[in-house]
Amino acid sequence: MNIRQKQRNDAKKKRRKKKTALIICRDRKQFWTTQTQFWQWVREGTIVKTGDHPLTGLFARDHEELMVILSNTILNLAHPNHIREAMLSRRMALGH
Repeated sequence: MNIRQKQRNDAKKKRRKKKTALIICRDRKQFWTTQTQFWQWVREGTIVKTGDHPLTGLFARDHEELMVILSNTILNLAHPNHIREAMLSRRMALGH
């Protein structure tokens, strides 16, 4: 493999995935995500597809957008104590 091929391969790896799917939260906030993530959420029932061009979805349940995953632990952003406890235990596990 010559230098140009290697540079081309490195450039392809560094390209960002295009965020072309729009997600609308219950509080009308919006954010963009990849189509792969969008369809994964549709399959899981997290969001409901509401339109095309751009691909658009709405969260299926109230406060679904508040759920996040941290090291395979599902956290609800509506409960700060839950997040704080999870972060503290994670820091302790990492030795920080």
